[in-house]
Amino acid sequence: MHRISSLFMGGLALLLLFSMSCKSTKPLTSGEANPALSARKIIQRHYQTEANFKTLSGKLKINFSDGEQSQGVSVSFRMKKDEVIWISAPVGVVKARVTPESVSFYNRLQNEYFDGDFQYLSKLLGTEVDFNLVQNLLLGNAVLDLRKERYSNTIENNTYGLKPKTANQLYKILFFLNPDNFKIAKQQISQPEQGQFLTIDYKYQTVADRIIPDRINVLAEKGNLTNTIDLEYRNMEFNRNLNFPYKIPKGFKRIVL
Repeated sequence: MHRISSLFMGGLALLLLFSMSCKSTKPLTSGEANPALSARKIIQRHYQTEANFKTLSGKLKINFSDGEQSQGVSVSFRMKKDEVIWISAPVGVVKARVTPESVSFYNRLQNEYFDGDFQYLSKLLGTEVDFNLVQNLLLGNAVLDLRKERYSNTIENNTYGLKPKTANQLYKILFFLNPDNFKIAKQQISQPEQGQFLTIDYKYQTVADRIIPDRINVLAEKGNLTNTIDLEYRNMEFNRNLNFPYKIPKGFKRIVL
């Protein structure tokens, strides 16, 4: 049970992995992909649709499974863009905070905590992880900067598929973008030689004229191990004045990985 809890807490940390407010609309539906659109134009449109905000807050419903056991929780979620991602389970039983420098969480039920860098999340997901990758993952943006490479494009299942023209020696990556809003429909990172695969699927909603995820499904596979994280966004609000209280309780046992 300890291993399940540690993996679950890592999933929670990943999913911190976020005076205007607006109720969410129904999830967005897809339009028709245009075969004449170039990869450069698709990438340009993707970055034009990136949500502009200072803070984002609301509720997240998280379900985590490692194939043997499943756990679920609803948490409070707060993000200050480019600076901090924070979550808190009811009555502060579990809290987690991610900054560009660190990943930290604690669990009052087991009197334990983790405080370190992104190495833990990298091991959990089987690929290198940093703050920008986690933030982009949570916002429906490409986890890598698409403007730094050249891509070939295809249309698959009415989405724009982007593949680097120059193969990476360490990993393979594919992006699939929705034709109506140019947000990420699916992104896949894999290291086939090591048996590591990461797939992230998205559905979207509009909140205060900004497009953000409605639901995210993360599937991480390494050998015979499979972890899944399902995330549902609720009652999201932009640009509230927020604080991010976080202090590891005294006497808790540090998780050593």
